[in-house]
Amino acid sequence: MAEYFCRMSKSRKSLCSGGAARKDPRTLSAVNTRRPGMIPQKTENYEMHRRGEACYLTFPQLDRYQELRHLFTTRCGGFSEGPCATWNLGFGLGNDPDTPENRARNIGVLAECMGICPENLVFTWQTHTTNIRNVTEEDRGCGATRERTYQDVDGLVTDCRGVALVTLHADCNPIYFYDPRRHVIGLAHSGWRGTLDGIGSRMVDKMQSDYGCNPGDLICGIGPSLCRNCFEVDADVAELFAGRYGDFSEFSRYDGGRNKYYIDLWELIRRQLTSAGVRRENVACMELCTKENTDVFFSHRGQGGKRGLMAACMMLTPPEQEEV
Repeated sequence: MAEYFCRMSKSRKSLCSGGAARKDPRTLSAVNTRRPGMIPQKTENYEMHRRGEACYLTFPQLDRYQELRHLFTTRCGGFSEGPCATWNLGFGLGNDPDTPENRARNIGVLAECMGICPENLVFTWQTHTTNIRNVTEEDRGCGATRERTYQDVDGLVTDCRGVALVTLHADCNPIYFYDPRRHVIGLAHSGWRGTLDGIGSRMVDKMQSDYGCNPGDLICGIGPSLCRNCFEVDADVAELFAGRYGDFSEFSRYDGGRNKYYIDLWELIRRQLTSAGVRRENVACMELCTKENTDVFFSHRGQGGKRGLMAACMMLTPPEQEEV
């Protein structure tokens, strides 16, 4: 790890677990080197950090807020093997061939990077819906240390401090939402179906109706997912988007030789958020493609369906842990 910011390893010297609240991850040093062919450590759109062997990303636009912690995990720094190597946060179901033991240890790494105990994490139950759950204190630990009490939830929103929201990804768009005035956060899992149905704009509407947020105050971010050159679809899916969005041609292209359509979901999400009242300059995008960087990220398409899942995580810091 002294030479490379991201290296998959089958062994670790220490186990990150729960217990007492950990050091604020913003005080951890960023990784200063890169490996040829891998993503840069830092750009204007993101910064890579390391805690032990765990590598994760943050948005510079969100890092400036002291009350906020957030990250997007890579596949580097956990305990899983095979296609899930190594930092898999999935549930070991379907295309995620991992064990509960590995996942529990990997959740411990996530909690350590967030500076909390695993009991304070709250996971979605993703089924490509636009359902958004208002997370309360009673939800602490759901999906992390105890069974979830809900289903079919692809978005989470809360104003509770010390509760970390978690969505899972392996090509689908993670969307972050933060209101620095009303002190409200949200996370959305926006795959192509969720993007088609506008889960991002629905989150903005929910934050406005349930928490009194002004869309113009929101700071949003789009994490690693499929880029405009890798979200390839057939005519049936393209027709769904064209039928829903009159400006479809402005964020898509057709390759006649391959008889395929390519859709820029990042741009569509930007347009959805701005249409809901978010300022375009307040919508950041890491502009990192999961399929083009499978040495750093899990990718359903890039790994032929056998892969782990990465996590988007966000939390309002408890007052006693805020920096002064």
